[in-house]
Amino acid sequence: MAALRGNPWMILIALCIGFFMTLLDLTIVNIAIPDMITHLDAALDEILWVVNAYALVLAVLIITAGRLGDLYGPRRMFIIGVALFTTASTLCGLSPGIGFLIAARVVQGMGAAIMVPQSMALIIRVFPAQHRGAALGVWGSVAGLATVAGPTLGGLLVTALDWRFIFFVNLPFGVVALVLAVLLIPRETGEPQRRQRLDWSGVLLATLALSLLAFGLVEGERFHWGTVYGVVSIPVILTAGGLLFVALLFQQRARQGHDPLIPFALFADRNFGLMNITAALLSMSLLSFSLVFVIYLQSVLGMSALQAGLTLIPTSLVSMVTAPIAGRQVDRYGGKYILFAGFSAFAIGVGWLLLTGGPDSSWHNFLAPQILMGLGTGCAFGPMSSLAMYNVRSQLAGAASGMLNTTRQLGSVLGGAIVGALLQVGLSNQMGAQAAQQARQLPPELRKAFTDGLDRTGGGVQLGGPATPPVLPPGTGPGAAEQISRLMSSVFRDAYLDTMHLLAVFPAAAMVAAAVLTLFTRNNTPRGARGGAPRTTEEAAPRAPRK
Repeated sequence: MAALRGNPWMILIALCIGFFMTLLDLTIVNIAIPDMITHLDAALDEILWVVNAYALVLAVLIITAGRLGDLYGPRRMFIIGVALFTTASTLCGLSPGIGFLIAARVVQGMGAAIMVPQSMALIIRVFPAQHRGAALGVWGSVAGLATVAGPTLGGLLVTALDWRFIFFVNLPFGVVALVLAVLLIPRETGEPQRRQRLDWSGVLLATLALSLLAFGLVEGERFHWGTVYGVVSIPVILTAGGLLFVALLFQQRARQGHDPLIPFALFADRNFGLMNITAALLSMSLLSFSLVFVIYLQSVLGMSALQAGLTLIPTSLVSMVTAPIAGRQVDRYGGKYILFAGFSAFAIGVGWLLLTGGPDSSWHNFLAPQILMGLGTGCAFGPMSSLAMYNVRSQLAGAASGMLNTTRQLGSVLGGAIVGALLQVGLSNQMGAQAAQQARQLPPELRKAFTDGLDRTGGGVQLGGPATPPVLPPGTGPGAAEQISRLMSSVFRDAYLDTMHLLAVFPAAAMVAAAVLTLFTRNNTPRGARGGAPRTTEEAAPRAPRK
C-alpha cells in the first residue's frame, strides 16, 4: 500500500467511491417510499422530508464546504465528509422512527456536502495537466453509474430485504473510501500555503439565502405555492431568499481581497461562468426527464419499480463507457466541441424519447434514444468540469468546485420545481379535455358519477390512474362501475401521454441552450497539444530565475 501512496489513479478510486455514494442517495430513497410508509407508520408528507432533507442540506452547504477545503486542505475535509456520511448512513438504517430518520438524513447531507467539492478539487491537484481530462471523464462516468444503481439497486434491496438496507449499502463503500483516502492521499496534498480566515458573515448569508430558495422550490408544489403550515407563504420565502442572495453579492463584493467565501476572480474567466450555467441546465434537464419518464413507465406502462430501473440501464451503461473515452479526447483536443456534441446528442435523445413514448411501448422502443442520451451524458460531465476548472488556481479549487456543484444542485431543485408544476397543470388540463371526450361513451345517468370520480381524485391526477371507486346512482347495472373505472384509467393514460409529449420541449430546450453557450467558451487544449494554452494561471506564470 505504501508503494501506491500518492498514485493519482488510486486516489481517484477513493474519490469516485465517495462521489458515487452521494449521488446514489439522491435517487435510491424514492424506490423505498411505500415500504418506509408501511414500516415506520409515517405520513407521506413526513416521508417526503426524508427525501428533501438530504437534497436541501446538500444544496445549501456545498459552497461553504468547498471553501473549507481551500482553508484546511481538501484531504482532511474529504476524510471528514466520508466519515460523517458513513456514520449517518448507519444511523439512518437503525432509525426507530421517522423523526430520527429525518435528522439522520440531515447529517448525511452534511457529510455529502463536505465530500463532493473536495473530490473535484483533489483531482485538479493530484493529476498533471495532460491526464486531467481522462480523470474527470472517469469521475463523470460515476454519475451515470449512480443514476442506474439508485432505482435498480434500491428496488432489489427493498424487494429482497427492506428499506433499511438502502442506507446500510453505503457502509462497505464508505469504509473502503475512508481507508483508501487515509492511506493513499499524501498529507501534504492540497494543504493550504497560508492560514486563511473563514468568511463567517458570508457563510451565514449564503446558508440563509440558499436555504430559503431551495426550500421554496422543493416544497412549493407540495403546498400549492401557498402558505406553509399557515405561517408564511412560498412566494414570501422565495422573495426573502432572493433578497438575501443580493445582500450576499454586495457583502462578497466588499470582501474581495480578504478571503471571501466566493472569490469573484473565478467568474473573471469566461469558461467558469458559462460552465456554471450549463451545469445548472444539464441538471434541470436530467431531473425533469427522469421525473416525467419514470412516472410514465410505472403509471402508464404498468412497470414495477425494479422494471423501471432496469429500463433506464442503457443510458447509464453507454454513459459509463463513453465518459472515460471522451475524457481522453479532452486531453488531446480540448473539451469545447466534445461538450457541444454531448449536449446536442442529449437534446435529440431526450426529445425523441419523450415525444415517441406511447401507451403500448416496450423497453426496446426506448433503446435507440437512450443510447443517444448515454453518448450525450458521457460527453458532458467530464468535458464540462474540465472547461470550468481550466484556469482555476489550485488554491481556489475548493471554492470553484463548491460553486460548480452548488449551481448543479440548484439546477436539479429548480428543474424539479418547474417540471412538477408544469406536469400538474398540464395533466389537469389534459384530463379535463379527455374526460369530456370519454364521457360521451357513457349513458347520461352515469356521466356525473364519472366526472365526480375524477374530481375526488384531485382532478384525476393520480399516478397509476384514479384509485377511488366511483359512486354510482341507485339501480345501476353491475358492469357500470367497471366500465367507469376503465374509462377513468383511460383518461389518465391519454392525458399523461399528451402532457409528456408537451413537456418533452423543456429538457430538450435546456440542452439546446447549454449547447449554444458552449460555443462561446475558449477551448481548453492542454499545453503541449497543438500548441494549446497553459492549464492554469499558475502554469502560465513565469518561473523565477535561479540564483
